[in-house]
Amino acid sequence: MRDIAAAAAVSQSTVSRVLSGAPTAVPIAPETRQRVLRTARELGYRPNPLARGLRGASTNLIGAVVRDFSDLFFAGAIEALVVESMAHGYNVVLGHVPGRAGDEALSLTTVLETRHTDAVVLLGDMQQHPQFLADLRNSIVPVVALWPGTSPREFPTVDADDRAGIRAGLEHLVSLGHKRIAYVNAELPNEYRAREEAYLDFMRDRFGAVPPGYAERSPSTLAGGDAALRRLMDRPDPPTAVAASTDVVAVGVLHAAHSLGVTVPDRLSVVGFDDIAIAAHTVPALTTVRMPISEIVGYAVTQAVRLAREPADAQRPPALEIFQPALIVRDSTAPPALR
Repeated sequence: MRDIAAAAAVSQSTVSRVLSGAPTAVPIAPETRQRVLRTARELGYRPNPLARGLRGASTNLIGAVVRDFSDLFFAGAIEALVVESMAHGYNVVLGHVPGRAGDEALSLTTVLETRHTDAVVLLGDMQQHPQFLADLRNSIVPVVALWPGTSPREFPTVDADDRAGIRAGLEHLVSLGHKRIAYVNAELPNEYRAREEAYLDFMRDRFGAVPPGYAERSPSTLAGGDAALRRLMDRPDPPTAVAASTDVVAVGVLHAAHSLGVTVPDRLSVVGFDDIAIAAHTVPALTTVRMPISEIVGYAVTQAVRLAREPADAQRPPALEIFQPALIVRDSTAPPALR
């Protein structure tokens, strides 16, 4: 700032006020403001967000803590978060919590305590990391949680109606004439079963019971979906349709069907959940339930920015905002074959 002040022939305090954008009691002439900004650009000035954080000023950074970088769903969510944050004038600092219970997020509490981020957005269930959640509760940095799963609601939260999404996929299969509908539930952290329970309730309400062995569980991987379908097709009464709790598992189901010579959708219909990028490019293109990622992330970033501008001691009740998923019909579903 001293260099800019000398080059622009103004005081250092004037440079500070112009670059920080802070309101001033004494107006700064527009030509002076432009001269300071032009000089700053010519000298290659860049604000240091860490230094700004130590001074208590906004760093224009949002911390995003992700449960699992390898999950394709969260990859899409991170991309949406970056785009939405930039639209608000913020950049994103990424961190993640290790997958094993008992491990904690390294150095994240230090970042929070020194105000290096204006707000924190959590992506995924963090219940396996109680110390990390305790640190967030005790921090002055506002927190917004997305897709918290089984985590207790401690922060403003944004989620989707998973049960409604599962029902939409199953209603679509029933409307096509399917009755023998199996389900593959991806095993997620902390035994998150909302989608599986929605399937069980639907089948009991609509058909009186779930056919024995039709509710499969598998790792949340392509291989998990592949293995689950092989077990289902080995049954004496194999299903004519399969719903999966994630698109990743559904793609594994499609792969197994191809390997087994079970044509989709002629002999088997498949429905996924999430509508990740690959879902529209499988062969055949996957019918799925679209998670409204952009809408959820956009709402969350707006809330995070709003909370960051409130006083540090402001109350932040753990309100819940629910978004509705939507059925996307593609080529992997059709009426059951007559046999």
